[in-house]
Amino acid sequence: MTPGQILAVILLAMAISAGGTWQVQEWRTGKMLAEQAGLHQGELAGVSAAAAKQVSEEQGRRLALEQTLATSDQQHSRELSDAQRAQVYLRDRLATADVRLSVLLDATDSASGCNVPATSGAVGVVHGVQRAQLDSAHAQRIIAITDAGDQGLIALRACQAYVRAVAPSILSTPAAASDSP
Repeated sequence: MTPGQILAVILLAMAISAGGTWQVQEWRTGKMLAEQAGLHQGELAGVSAAAAKQVSEEQGRRLALEQTLATSDQQHSRELSDAQRAQVYLRDRLATADVRLSVLLDATDSASGCNVPATSGAVGVVHGVQRAQLDSAHAQRIIAITDAGDQGLIALRACQAYVRAVAPSILSTPAAASDSP
């Protein structure tokens, strides 16, 4: 063989060796990329499962809160209805003179200018205390005032129950926790 042919054979052997090395490297890189893709897919599946679990838990908490609020709303509506029914009943009894409102009088108060005997008469049921009967119109106004007060108290209790029910869920959210100082 001539030196040119030997050189050609060496160059050919080097080219084949380089091509083989290149092919082996490509197989190794492909295998590593496939392994990384599999790991990445597994991580994505884990993240997706955790996110789905968190969404499910949040939906469960929201549903429980909505049920609690609905029950509370029904209770407060019932209380308001009962109070209104009692007020209507009392107003009706006042209008028909079944019931009369009266106030206690201080018989020792000289500034009142009212000459009320210090002893009770035989017609009274309450002994030892003087009472003055209120006019029906005034009694109706007093009942209306107490009705408005009752409705306000019931509404206040409803608002407080709502805040107590909603506040723990608001405070437990990550956004609210990061916003607080």
